[in-house]
Amino acid sequence: MEKIGTFRKEDITTVKKVYFFDGSWSYNVVGTNFKCSVPESTSNTDYQIIQEWIADGGTVIDNPPE
Repeated sequence: MEKIGTFRKEDITTVKKVYFFDGSWSYNVVGTNFKCSVPESTSNTDYQIIQEWIADGGTVIDNPPE
C-alpha cells in the first residue's frame, strides 16, 4: 500500500481525539513504530489517512470534555 502521509493506515494501532480549551481538537495517533498528533484539517494527508482508517472500521477513543 502506498504511503501518502507520515504513516500508512495499516500501521495505526490507536487513535484518540484530544480536546483543547479553545474548542479545537486533534487526533493523537499511535502506530506500529510511531506516535504523532494530527490536527483537524481536511487538507492534511495524515488526517485523510485517519478518516480512511475510520471508514474501514477503526474506532476513535473519544472522551469529550464535560
